[in-house]
Amino acid sequence: MRVITQQTLGGPEVLTIVDAPEPQPLPTEVVVRVKAIGLNPLEARLRSGEFPLIGRPPFVLGWDISGVVEEAPQTWRFRHGDEVFGMPLFPRAASAYAEVVSAPALHLARKPASLSHVEASALPIVGLTAWQGLVDLGGVTEGDRVLVHGGGGGVGHVAIQIAKSLGAHVIATASGSKRKFVEGFGADEVIDYTAADFTEAVRDIDVVLDTIGGDTVERSLEVLRPGGHLVTAVAEEDAELTAKYEAAGMRFSGIAVDPDPVALRGLVELVEQGRLRVHVQETFPFERVADAHRLLDAGHLQGKLVLTV
Repeated sequence: MRVITQQTLGGPEVLTIVDAPEPQPLPTEVVVRVKAIGLNPLEARLRSGEFPLIGRPPFVLGWDISGVVEEAPQTWRFRHGDEVFGMPLFPRAASAYAEVVSAPALHLARKPASLSHVEASALPIVGLTAWQGLVDLGGVTEGDRVLVHGGGGGVGHVAIQIAKSLGAHVIATASGSKRKFVEGFGADEVIDYTAADFTEAVRDIDVVLDTIGGDTVERSLEVLRPGGHLVTAVAEEDAELTAKYEAAGMRFSGIAVDPDPVALRGLVELVEQGRLRVHVQETFPFERVADAHRLLDAGHLQGKLVLTV
């Protein structure tokens, strides 16, 4: 099989395609013939060495996959030929930039028939991040006011839909060029952050889901109602910020996504109900991974990028 690997840290040009032995499944694992691979900004940071989550090269990046089960020798969860998708092993290396991946069956779900492999591969990390931030941590319920920072991005556009499915009134920040895109996913209000200060535009927010980081995290304190909750997907737990939020009668949480099968099935249910879709900005063939990573490096994506295998 072919895999995309790197021997050194650096720019997109360090990504190379090589031949490698096919993985052998452990008990409770399945072997998946990969059809599509979802790309995430985190992988560009790992490639460059900005964030050393999986150590030093050589390594194979990637987590988000959709494909077909080839082997399921010691698990009852799937059979040969099942179409599956998921985010196996995160934050440990899943080596998903590959034609074949071995993954714990518990970290995968059956692909909804309404999603192509491309769409399914784009969903796991962003969907699980949004679900865990809004449902598990944020506890969003009907009537809550939810502010999503970065509504046009991968996590953001999925978070809008999840919050709407929970009955929330959703406000999203996005650039003016993404207004129609964000409104198309159900945002009740959109704040153009290039033209307005969100701290002056909204108040009495129950839950803020932050996908931007920086001073947005601290400034969001100004828009929360008493008892409100800031959940950030791009910053770790911060003792100083936690203390500041608690002193103001509010909550601060940093979320690290994990491959939760309950949440993954929740995403599947929303997809099957027609209440959740994922936007793929562009697809690239496996051989053009460097071009895809150049787009990741440029930022300001609208939805997700996907490699086809």
